[in-house]
Amino acid sequence: MYTGIVQAVRPLLDVTTYPGHNQFTIDLTPELLDELKIGASVSVEGTCLSVTEIHGTQVRFDAMNATLERTNLRNFKAGQGVNIERSAKMNAEVGGHLMAGHIATTAEIVQLSIKETGAFITFRMPPEWGKYVFPRGFIGVNGCSLTVADVDDNVITINLIPETLRQTTFARYKAGELLNIEVDHQTMVLVDVVERTIKGTLAREKLLP
Repeated sequence: MYTGIVQAVRPLLDVTTYPGHNQFTIDLTPELLDELKIGASVSVEGTCLSVTEIHGTQVRFDAMNATLERTNLRNFKAGQGVNIERSAKMNAEVGGHLMAGHIATTAEIVQLSIKETGAFITFRMPPEWGKYVFPRGFIGVNGCSLTVADVDDNVITINLIPETLRQTTFARYKAGELLNIEVDHQTMVLVDVVERTIKGTLAREKLLP
């Protein structure tokens, strides 16, 4: 599990393509390497990946094709920075909201505005996932726990404070590029239960004389 508070942006040193998966080599700081072991889970741009090799400060992760197809990791290039968060420890403070690192879908950026007066990002969600997003609710974007400012026909707006821009990769993104989206699990369960209940009620009413 993760808290959605990005700990660092670290350089992606290498991307190697193999049959069935890609391998990513990322340079981590001593703090991020503390007690890191093979098999440990790390959030990379919001995607939960397992450590496969550790060579000094260079750590390798494998992403299977199924993961690449569902996330923006398929577009990664050596030299770019990526959001990193180590998995949360028991009794640790949850600064954002609990996240699993299981990306539901990607969303296309409509606009990214960064000005002295403020910054915001808007992106378009697929309708089947947009129904789980509500104003003032939580959403995971590239591994960052964010509060939704507005929702308009599956177009989501999120305000970005200076600290978020400083501590994450958002500033490098452009319109048309993809973001990794993790919807809040509790919200998803609630919406699905309500939908099933309404459908069941309507179906029973149709059977009544």
